[in-house]
Amino acid sequence: MRKAHMKPLDRAFVRTARQRPWQFFMADGKTPKVSFGSALLKTVYIARRLQRQVGEQPMIGLLLPPSVGGALTNYALMLMGRVPVNLNYTSSNEVIASCAQQCGIDVVITAKAFLERFPNMTIPGRTLLLEDALAKPKFSEKLIAFVLAWLMPTALLKRAVSGVSQSRDVASADKKESPMDRLATVIFSSGSTGDPKGVMLTHFNIMANISQVSQVFALDGRDKVLGILPFFHSFGFTAGLWLPAVQGVGVVFHANPLDAQVVGELVAKYKVTFLIATPTFLQGYMRRCRPESFGSLQYVLVGAEKLPERVALAFEDHFGIRPLEGYGCTECSPVVTVNGKDFRGPGFRQVAAKRGRIGHPLPGVSVKVVDIDSGQPVTPGTSGMLLVKGPNVMLGYLGKPEKTAEVLHDGWYTTGDIATMEEDGFLTITDRLSRFSKIGGEMVPHIRIEEKLHELAETTEQVFAVTALPDPKKGERIVVLHTLPETKLAEVLEKFAACDLPVLWKPKPNQFFHIDAIPVLGTGKMDLRGIKSQAASLAEQEPAAATQAN
Repeated sequence: MRKAHMKPLDRAFVRTARQRPWQFFMADGKTPKVSFGSALLKTVYIARRLQRQVGEQPMIGLLLPPSVGGALTNYALMLMGRVPVNLNYTSSNEVIASCAQQCGIDVVITAKAFLERFPNMTIPGRTLLLEDALAKPKFSEKLIAFVLAWLMPTALLKRAVSGVSQSRDVASADKKESPMDRLATVIFSSGSTGDPKGVMLTHFNIMANISQVSQVFALDGRDKVLGILPFFHSFGFTAGLWLPAVQGVGVVFHANPLDAQVVGELVAKYKVTFLIATPTFLQGYMRRCRPESFGSLQYVLVGAEKLPERVALAFEDHFGIRPLEGYGCTECSPVVTVNGKDFRGPGFRQVAAKRGRIGHPLPGVSVKVVDIDSGQPVTPGTSGMLLVKGPNVMLGYLGKPEKTAEVLHDGWYTTGDIATMEEDGFLTITDRLSRFSKIGGEMVPHIRIEEKLHELAETTEQVFAVTALPDPKKGERIVVLHTLPETKLAEVLEKFAACDLPVLWKPKPNQFFHIDAIPVLGTGKMDLRGIKSQAASLAEQEPAAATQAN
């Protein structure tokens, strides 16, 4: 995979739009259809309007949902040579301010409708409302945008919309640096277990990952992706925002992935073929979407969290299509491994998917499983730390060289996930290192306990969340939050006491606490920090707050 054969993201978008101007490109609930040609024209217009209003800072903040307007603004900033930073609007004001400060952001682009949806949000720096910035377009502006979009060479087009003194691309101070090595975006880790870190992804990182994913799924102009993941999510940024723009694929946006009824209607209306989701979102779709609504889907790719077998089987039974589990991390742009569709022919079958596995590494991605203590490769079938190497691995953490050095060694990224690799190359994630507790000297996996509890409860919903709190005698103790009625929990606890898990892994009945809903981040992952905080608060209350088994 050579950089010389690739174009930066913005140039690739311009090329694609000029090659297929009349083809459907994007839509959302408010904007029914936008062609590639129209999207390019709108992008140039937005860029020219923004160039006079955003200043010369290299990084520009965005607080916009996945939508036509949000996508076009990202494209415009990239065309201007800026680094768009999509801030996580589901985070606290303190976290958003910290992310903006780390990036040196002094202007944030948002919209009036967004501010109405999040009235308590504090916008860091200067607020630029997109409606005001783009209001009252003049005929001359439209004409100039048309000339630039269709008649101007891409290099001159970029110079015309950059709005920076000396027409310098502010995304890179080093003019000798390859355009592919320039910073494309900073995506902050979700912060499910700690403070968010700014992951620096280059044009080469993201373009490589798009190429890798496209080789597996072979998407073309007949396909449409459902863009429900927010752009501050690495999968939403790569697969929802830029893969369609680069590969000439349609995309249908919706701001709320939990709005299952609307999601089902959009899939049916636009004949969406590729759904990217999380296990949490799939559970909502099974409850509220009719089977025929998803009839056009050819692929359902699930990531962000482990796909429980109970959810995969229930989804396939309901919709008639098997969800394919993938695996990735923000630091890898993000996709590392996927399951695909088996290849079958006369006298031949190539297995591309296995239940409970995260698939094979993408083309160009190397992985290895090593012993956690020694760092030496382990034998097939043995658990160890998963390491990843490839062109999609990040540049590093913004302003945190010590954190970068902790996870990057000779090009290998240490994922923090515990995995096993089989003889045939299929990988399985068994747990996260951060989701283990050391109790009485033994490492106890939270996910294994969660899986057993859900199995005993016979539910496809996420009704249990396992965490740990300090314990003066054993170092830590397991605590479980749940949403079950008391009578149902009593049945589960009776089975749990008799199950085959080690005794050390089984929390006492008075360590089960009822809550109204399992905390979830905007990315669809469980909010592990929120879960631990809530568990600590409940544990400090009266003993009666704990659910009693007897």
